[in-house]
Amino acid sequence: MQPVEEFRYLVLAAQREGNRLLTEALRPLDLTPSQAEVLRVLEEHQPLSLIALGDLLVCENGSPSRLVNGLVEADLVKRLPSATNGRMVTLTLTETGEEMATRVRAVEATLYEFITKATQGQSLSEGITLLWCLVEGRPGGEAIARRKRRAHEASEAL
Repeated sequence: MQPVEEFRYLVLAAQREGNRLLTEALRPLDLTPSQAEVLRVLEEHQPLSLIALGDLLVCENGSPSRLVNGLVEADLVKRLPSATNGRMVTLTLTETGEEMATRVRAVEATLYEFITKATQGQSLSEGITLLWCLVEGRPGGEAIARRKRRAHEASEAL
């Protein structure tokens, strides 16, 4: 196996294993990893339009309307008419959605603890740099970059 092929499959295997762990941890909450990502993005950046939400998601390319519809039906997300554009809706978490986002954050913390232990003694910053080489300028990488920018801007505003 060539090193580049091994690297490709290791990235795929790591993503699948991480997703499997997250799926199992979210099962008691009756959420998928994609639904959990929507809740967490809304928790950190609400209110958002559907388009703005889609721009911040890694789990979904394009419009996340199907995901949002399920979360609205589960009373986790509410749609409100936009104050600036009558044709747009604004998405926010319901009270139940806020509680669920807090529970998702706890699940994520456990996953991050696992990753921290598994990578102990390794340079995460080198791995992050290497992975950015693969995703920069691609839809998933752009979503992460936008989220990082928004988080940075929010912390500067405080």
